[in-house]
Amino acid sequence: MHASRPYDGNVWKGLAAGIAGGLLASLVMNQFQALLKKATEKEDNSGERKQEGGGEDATVKAATAISEGLFHHELDREEKKVAGPAVHYAMGATMGALYGALAELDTRVAMGAGVPFGTAVWLAADEVAVPALGLAPPPTEAPASTHAYALASHAVYGLTTDLVRRSLRRVM
Repeated sequence: MHASRPYDGNVWKGLAAGIAGGLLASLVMNQFQALLKKATEKEDNSGERKQEGGGEDATVKAATAISEGLFHHELDREEKKVAGPAVHYAMGATMGALYGALAELDTRVAMGAGVPFGTAVWLAADEVAVPALGLAPPPTEAPASTHAYALASHAVYGLTTDLVRRSLRRVM
């Protein structure tokens, strides 16, 4: 049995609202991560600020794998600057679409204002899929702070996706 539906149960409207929510949430997540990174920068003896971590982002690695695997094209530095974010926003929109459609079918999906959804995306993507695809080291090789950072970022993503989705569905 499905939980009561606050809207008309239109999966297509939910999907559209979810896409918009996922896109905006991806932007908000980026801004949240930028603030966290700035807050965790450390000063070295020269007075310069250095950021912990490094290496190529998983979204850039995914874009590179797609480009080389499907199109036999090696991305240059400028192309990677566009392709990495494109993968990030495509993933955010896709997960938002799924969330929006499922929330139309059963309102229990949206319990917790999207935070459980963001947590599920973090677990499935960051902790399982990305390492399994070789786009990141296994989760056991990352410090707890890295997992906490990613989890917090995805909670922000989930919350924002839900807020935008709900707002749009009120007017659609």
